[in-house]
Amino acid sequence: MAHSLQAKKRARQNIKKRTTNRARKSQVKTQIKHFETALAKGDIEAASEQLKLVTQRLDKTASTSTMHKKTAARKKSRLTKRLNALKAKKV
Repeated sequence: MAHSLQAKKRARQNIKKRTTNRARKSQVKTQIKHFETALAKGDIEAASEQLKLVTQRLDKTASTSTMHKKTAARKKSRLTKRLNALKAKKV
């Protein structure tokens, strides 16, 4: 356990940050699951809309220090790649 006032304050701040960061990451994962279900159904319209929402959520999460910008970019790229594969398959 921390002894100094500064260390105690830092511990309190870390707890707050951790809960905020976990909530943000959870929202991103939930949004990705919605995208994947739309993709599994083969609904290109819904999947495109969900990809747009996932992209917004990833950008918002990456703008804070919760997730690195390149991690968010990599996730967006991979999800877009899957949507494009579905579109190519349908054509």
